[in-house]
Amino acid sequence: MKKLTTLALLAIICLGASAQEAKKENPNKPVFTIVKENPITSIKDQNRSGTCWDYSTLSYFEAEILKKTGKTYDLCESFVANKTYMDRAIQVVRLHGDCQFAEGGSAYDPLYCIQHYGICPEDAMPLPGTLYGDSLNNYNEFFSLLEPYVNAVARNKAAKISSQWKVGLQGILDAYLGKCPENFTYKGKTYTPKSFAASLGLDWNDYVSITSYTHHPFWTAFPVEVQDNWRNPGSWNVPMDDMMRIIDNAVENGYTIAWGGDVSEDGFTRSGLAYMIDGKKAESLAGSDMAKWLKLSKTEKRNLIDSLGCNVPEVTATQEQRQERFDNWELTDDHGMLIFGIAKDQNGKEYYMVKNSWGEAGDYKGIWYMTKNFIAANTMDFMVNKNAIPKDIRKKLGI
Repeated sequence: MKKLTTLALLAIICLGASAQEAKKENPNKPVFTIVKENPITSIKDQNRSGTCWDYSTLSYFEAEILKKTGKTYDLCESFVANKTYMDRAIQVVRLHGDCQFAEGGSAYDPLYCIQHYGICPEDAMPLPGTLYGDSLNNYNEFFSLLEPYVNAVARNKAAKISSQWKVGLQGILDAYLGKCPENFTYKGKTYTPKSFAASLGLDWNDYVSITSYTHHPFWTAFPVEVQDNWRNPGSWNVPMDDMMRIIDNAVENGYTIAWGGDVSEDGFTRSGLAYMIDGKKAESLAGSDMAKWLKLSKTEKRNLIDSLGCNVPEVTATQEQRQERFDNWELTDDHGMLIFGIAKDQNGKEYYMVKNSWGEAGDYKGIWYMTKNFIAANTMDFMVNKNAIPKDIRKKLGI
């Protein structure tokens, strides 16, 4: 009987705890209904490395292959990083250090790498981090060696330098990323990186970059002026509304988008949501004043945004706002992700479903729900298959 009483008390306590948990459940948390979801490959984790450009773009090409062939591939980020960092170092040395050597890059870097060097599957090289006793990337030590090495060569006062610096640099790259294979076996067949790239079923000339700014004429291409766009590829410049039409048309027709933009905004939370928050309106909803809002830390602001959930008030993105924020350095190029779907919350607001490369982080296990306002306001540029662009826009661009 004592045992039964104890069990009964435990059950009541557990029920009470469950009830309290239920009370704590945020009533404003978005409840999503999927409108369109395109197939993607598994979530990866870039960990302590500035390689979102690498992970997001290879994820994009994996989705493109999946769409076209139905086959699933796991392409190798380390191969792309090894080739790209050598190319970037060569440019920095050629310019005597008058440009930046850094971990970052653009969606064009993996495309350039595949077009010029090929690609290999993930298991054709050592897995990320394993060469230095880790289970994931950690570029802290790696770049503490790499960056000063490149800058020392680039700013050398000698009248002439030898090419031996490349041998030394390649040694560092290979020590931390692994050597790029000259050939390898995949599913019983031998490939070179170039023959493997050719076997994937994609036309590597199908991919274009899109942006939207007013400091260059619309319907022309220009290199977006950010440091990590160091190869200076052109992006097609279209009005903001047409930029958004391209994204919607792509997703609705089964395509994904390699997106690059700004996630440093307060409205981008670590729980897996992103809003172009209207700070003043958020204040009134939260029952505080603007002075208090301005004093809140980024974490406190994000917690407030999470608590408001689907009722977060947003600023409507405009062409003028995009340009002003780009010119005053508010709109930055700090992250690459993969847009692959559209969903609606319980209020009918539409969000893009976006794959991140931070492992299964957030409430949605590595997926972010980013409002259309947020994407319109914070897109730097994105890569898309030209066949996913509406016909009238393609005609104006001549592609």
